[in-house]
Amino acid sequence: MIVIGLHCLCATGQVLTSGEVRDSRYFEDQFYTGLTYNFLMDLPSEVSQRNLSYGLQAGFIKDIPLDVFRTIALGVGLGYGINSYYTNLKAVEESGQITYTVLDEKADFKRSKIATHVLELPIQFRWRNSTPEEYKFWRIYSGLKMGYVFDGRSKFVSSSAKNSFANSDVRTFQYGLTLDVGYNTFNIHFYYALKSLFNDGVIDELGDPLQLKPLRVGLIFYIL
Repeated sequence: MIVIGLHCLCATGQVLTSGEVRDSRYFEDQFYTGLTYNFLMDLPSEVSQRNLSYGLQAGFIKDIPLDVFRTIALGVGLGYGINSYYTNLKAVEESGQITYTVLDEKADFKRSKIATHVLELPIQFRWRNSTPEEYKFWRIYSGLKMGYVFDGRSKFVSSSAKNSFANSDVRTFQYGLTLDVGYNTFNIHFYYALKSLFNDGVIDELGDPLQLKPLRVGLIFYIL
């Protein structure tokens, strides 16, 4: 056995303190759900965001402690994300070709958005100051999130028409850096994409490249 102060970590994975027995093989934060506001970075000068671009996420992360105190760990998981990006960029598909038009303030439209449904694989390096008895603690989780977009759609709604189609220009494999920081229930979540939302070479009607990089900021909730 290893003796540290008044605690004894035994081969059975239990903590002995003043005659009491506590489980030392606990795991933290294995289920998560979150809500974000989605920004688009590197927009062409004529393109702007409109309405409320939002994201929802949920999933499971396997917690893998790396030290005897279980304050440092790896997390590997599987999740599902829904993301919407509202802009003044209209996408139209005709004869297998997709064109993008920048709408001005006088254009008749209510909503123009890109919506993605994503199968996500988060990988995290985790630090927290939790103990077997303490359920309120600080956490800093940084890492990489990879995503497979199994449904990427463009939707357009005006006062007279609605149009929706599967947009093949949306990048199928997406990935970015993540950071979760917080205490107890409320934690701030950041995601910064390392590749653009669209495939390379996609341009608008003016010939400007559409290299839109998502930045998602919001809250994430972890559950044991």
